[in-house]
Amino acid sequence: MDKSTTDNKPATVTVYGAEWCPPCHTTRAYLKSHNIDFKYVNIEEDPEAGKEISAKTGWSAIPITQIGDEYILGFDKPKIDSALQQRKLV
Repeated sequence: MDKSTTDNKPATVTVYGAEWCPPCHTTRAYLKSHNIDFKYVNIEEDPEAGKEISAKTGWSAIPITQIGDEYILGFDKPKIDSALQQRKLV
């Protein structure tokens, strides 16, 4: 198994979205309801971050949730739950 230097610290969670996006609000509310600390990146206020995450994932839709090194498109509760559990964040 390949160990990285981040094994001893919690995985970071970042949500890339926009204020007009209902699934973005749902994703943020869901994470808050589970007391998950996360960073929110509004891609309309930070278009460079939007371009970077789109180039990295190949996706042009939002929200994109990054949990550790995993990317999840849209509000996909099962995938979010699985990624959070794998990283022992819930």
